[in-house]
Amino acid sequence: MGLKDVIVDLFQLDKDWTTRIVMGMLVLGIIWGLLGVIDSLMVRLVEASWGLSAVLPLTPQEYFAGITLHAERDLFGFAQQVIYAIFIYFTIKLLNIEPRAKWMLNLGFIAVNLSMMFMEGPILIVPAAGFDNYFSATIWYYISPLGIPGYSQYVVSPLFFWGWILLDAFTYIGGFWIVYHYYLASKNMKEKLPVPLVYFLMVTLMFMIGYSGVTAADVWDVLAFYHIVGLDPIANQIAFWIFGHAVVYMAWVPAVGALYLLIPMLANRPLYSERMGRISALLYLIFSNNVPIHHLYMVNLPIELKFLQEVLTYSVVIPSMMTFFNLWATAKGANVNWNIITAWTVTSFAGAIAAGVTGISNATISFDAIVHNTDWIVGHFHAMILFSIVPAAWAVLYIMITMMSGRMWFSKVMAWVHYIGYMIGTTLLIVGFELVGFYGIVRRAEVYPRVPGLIDAEVIATVGAIIADLATLVWFLNLVLTLVKGRLVRLEGLSLPQVAGAIAMSLEWPSSVSFTPILQFIKAHNASKKGLGSMIALAVVGAILIIISAFILAFAGDAYTTQTWIWITILTIGIVFSAIGSLKGMKSI
Repeated sequence: MGLKDVIVDLFQLDKDWTTRIVMGMLVLGIIWGLLGVIDSLMVRLVEASWGLSAVLPLTPQEYFAGITLHAERDLFGFAQQVIYAIFIYFTIKLLNIEPRAKWMLNLGFIAVNLSMMFMEGPILIVPAAGFDNYFSATIWYYISPLGIPGYSQYVVSPLFFWGWILLDAFTYIGGFWIVYHYYLASKNMKEKLPVPLVYFLMVTLMFMIGYSGVTAADVWDVLAFYHIVGLDPIANQIAFWIFGHAVVYMAWVPAVGALYLLIPMLANRPLYSERMGRISALLYLIFSNNVPIHHLYMVNLPIELKFLQEVLTYSVVIPSMMTFFNLWATAKGANVNWNIITAWTVTSFAGAIAAGVTGISNATISFDAIVHNTDWIVGHFHAMILFSIVPAAWAVLYIMITMMSGRMWFSKVMAWVHYIGYMIGTTLLIVGFELVGFYGIVRRAEVYPRVPGLIDAEVIATVGAIIADLATLVWFLNLVLTLVKGRLVRLEGLSLPQVAGAIAMSLEWPSSVSFTPILQFIKAHNASKKGLGSMIALAVVGAILIIISAFILAFAGDAYTTQTWIWITILTIGIVFSAIGSLKGMKSI
């Protein structure tokens, strides 16, 4: 096998155009993810080195740049790109619709990967005092006005902010492509969308609504960088955190959608309550995007506004309880066999509950006053990522890679080595983070008091990171070997549960498994030329209100004004209109 054959197999260049683009997104996403893992390991080694020997192997700039690169590469280059790739693939396969607008997917693919390069932002000289001509050390949410000349003594390349603009563009280009195909399919559908597809659609809408705030903040930053307009840092931070909190759900709720897809298949049962699943999807969309103050409790803002945000944050517990009761009731009493897909699915389900409990406590203002901006918060977020989001992604990718490549996974042993090593490593990492937080150490602390218990916690986290990273490299090697040397299989005519069953049997431990087809492919659709329905029009009105709310926030000035309350009211109404109009208009609720 020559180099050309390897490249064809890795990027699936002999497949249809959607598969080629999706595989390109997966490959580039995994590459960004591995680079981000290296960045995070550098950060862990710096903190452990300080505790063990009072030596800092990297400069402060390199340390903070490492954190910035880790977050950008893993959260956006890897996670968001892979999430969109999964949605694009299953949108076409499960809706059984002919894909259109190839140029949009190509443009989005280029935009997201260019955005990662731009966010790194070196090699562009700016005539400003304090300019950093190295990797930006701004942290992924950059704490406005950090990095902007005239407002910050530390100035970064404008490419950093242009990178954010490109990321915003990818979100909307890819999002419109996905929503457009759901709309085409829904026009001739008599039945409602299956619940997993409802979640894939809902999360796409969540991305598009959530990015409204950060898009406004990014445009504002670029204009302020070139001194075209002035900057209100607090209003800019609030606009950013419309996205900054929603991104937690953008990353996690795809895992919930995956659980709605996987658990009925694994249990060989229909979902306990489809109605409950659809209502919870609507509630997730409504309550995930209007709580930006949740992360700004310690900022000088009206206490009444903070209390409102506390209540709205608690509200997201309702769809979560509905979801996990629904999934638990579906699986209760089922004879589920143990294989790698089952293992990752169970881990994601249990991990979401365990990690989510710590999130509820963070929403409480009095508790947040104690743990605010400490490593406890880092531990909570990484627990959500590593115990729930990533395990669900592994479960889906084990199925998806075989569907795309037509090859079974190369090694069952490597799959289980990855699972065991990953779980040991991530558990140590999370425990270490949360112990450091209980010591009161703020996040991103390069130096800290060298006391025995704190040093132990830092070392535990670092050892865990190393173990998890090595285990992930085993998975990556298994992936490459699968694409190049995996056993070829014929999947034509098989339903998704049948494909998943065949993959599960090849990765079992130790018993066999068979699936009854629960989720069927939707009958092929030919798009008609009917006009927009009233519900879609309502969604458009909601989108316009969300855009208007950004301008109201920008011109609010002092947060202690009536205009701030007008902003949160219009934003919330816009979100409700967009959520109900979109989901009902595309036969999801």
